[in-house]
Amino acid sequence: MVFVRHTGQVHPIMVGPLSTAGMASWGKGAEIVWIQFKLGTFMPHLPLRDHLDGERLLPKTASQSFWLKGSAWQFPNYENVDTFVNRLVRDELLVRDPVVDAALKDEPQDIASRTVRHRFLQATGITQSHIRQIERAQYAKSLLAAGKSILDTVEAAGYFDQPHLTRALKQWVGHTPAQIIRMSQSACHFIQDTDLLPDYDTNVLAAVGQHERRNP
Repeated sequence: MVFVRHTGQVHPIMVGPLSTAGMASWGKGAEIVWIQFKLGTFMPHLPLRDHLDGERLLPKTASQSFWLKGSAWQFPNYENVDTFVNRLVRDELLVRDPVVDAALKDEPQDIASRTVRHRFLQATGITQSHIRQIERAQYAKSLLAAGKSILDTVEAAGYFDQPHLTRALKQWVGHTPAQIIRMSQSACHFIQDTDLLPDYDTNVLAAVGQHERRNP
């Protein structure tokens, strides 16, 4: 769920799962509260299969509230977002399927494999195979960001060759191996440079401008 405050208006958005890497952006000066649910957590009344690679603007009731399953909800902010999520759970608008965790850990389950696949799709919106590919791409990205060479990353992450790694990262992460390496090097320089900046209370900092959206 994403709540975008821009030019005095708040836009409540339900974002579905992404089958490839993607990016979302809003106008300059937008403040964003982004709630990313853990894999396997979903809203039963909003089927994920209907929101794959898409998003839905939730109806607003007033300037400070929106409709969700027949009830008015106040827009959350950085201070009360935990309370907001806890209420979703308490009212059973947000549930978690333990089958997803067990499937990803390859734990044996006392249900048919077909049922596992169905519940996995229901709870995540994408297949277990897609999740595995995303996880491997994220692992490869972390290796490159940590300074591992491209060829060593190919071997460590189990890709066939460098083109295979490049295609996977472009699809699931949105960047090539070379781009990831350059960004990680730039980030290191930025951290060194910001050692000279004054400290700020991070609780009062809002997400401003563009917000990058990636796969889990």
